[in-house]
Amino acid sequence: MTDSKKKVVSREEAEQAIKTLLLWIGEDPNREGLIDTPQRVIKSYEERFAGYKSDPKTILSKKFSETSQYQGMIMLSDITIESHCEHHMSPIIGKAHVAYIPQDKVVGISKIARLVEIFAQRLQLQERMTAQIANEIVKHLEPKGVAVLIKAKHHCICHRGVNHRDTVMVTSSFLGAFQDDEKLLNQFLNQTQDT
Repeated sequence: MTDSKKKVVSREEAEQAIKTLLLWIGEDPNREGLIDTPQRVIKSYEERFAGYKSDPKTILSKKFSETSQYQGMIMLSDITIESHCEHHMSPIIGKAHVAYIPQDKVVGISKIARLVEIFAQRLQLQERMTAQIANEIVKHLEPKGVAVLIKAKHHCICHRGVNHRDTVMVTSSFLGAFQDDEKLLNQFLNQTQDT
């Protein structure tokens, strides 16, 4: 289905869907403790899935050249990931580590964290999210190299199904200089060891 053919769902329809789910699990959506639950759930979904309303281009558009002499790695580590898997809508909780080697411009560090948030606040596959973050940095900053590593627990495997509570998924994307320079790659990986 293309974007132009997506059905627009009203807030009332979304809230009704939550009432239907409450009925389906055996609850009474009209009891005191659940009366406002549909509204609260939809409000929380607006926050959890805000990434659909954000554009990475806007986030990465303001660049600075004052540090154009800087040749080293710029790394933001331990960025909290709170996403949801697209298969079960279960939480994906973890940390992202993002680094790049600037060509001639940099962005504010909050922009890197915000970029991660944009993709985390969508229904996701961790592999796709990792690639999306790396590819957007390449597209908008044109750096010499990009490295993205995500370590996360998936509640769909930790709290249902096989119930492997300590399982952590690790995904990575290494582009440009991080593919070509083993020393640089090892420097990045060493910075992610303890998290």
